[in-house]
Amino acid sequence: MEDIFSVSVTYLINHAVIFFQILLSAVLGFLIGWDREAKSKPAGIKTYMYVCTACCLITLISIHSVEKYNELGTNTMMDPMRLAAQIVSGLGFLGAGVILKNGLQVKGLTSAAMILYVGGIGIGIGAGFYELVLFTYIVSMAMAKLGNHLESKRMSASKRVEQEAGIQLE
Repeated sequence: MEDIFSVSVTYLINHAVIFFQILLSAVLGFLIGWDREAKSKPAGIKTYMYVCTACCLITLISIHSVEKYNELGTNTMMDPMRLAAQIVSGLGFLGAGVILKNGLQVKGLTSAAMILYVGGIGIGIGAGFYELVLFTYIVSMAMAKLGNHLESKRMSASKRVEQEAGIQLE
């Protein structure tokens, strides 16, 4: 019993960075999804958390499989980012599913972009680029807040123009 415990603790210590990467990607994906869900968008908390965590996991598997399986033979060549490159194709497919067209109106483009974005965050965390990912997260969230502010100002200005035009027509 004691041997199993010591093996488990050793495993956890040796893989602490990997567990941190998964946790960080889940938290950032969750926060991004929370923001999207608060705006009643089609993809929400769980969607973004799953995409970000899955991308991180696939990237980690891709990177660490090179170390694990490269020892099989001297002529074995592996590209650690090959699986990560395939993620982008899958994210495009997933993103296309949230884009809806109704006549001339298109909805879901930002949600599709956010799916690609959160996938990039997962890939970045899985590849170990924490500072770059956190900087990207902070900058993009700040710019999104600025965009929301500018959009709300534009919307209130257009409503004011419509109201004034309605008054003049009567």
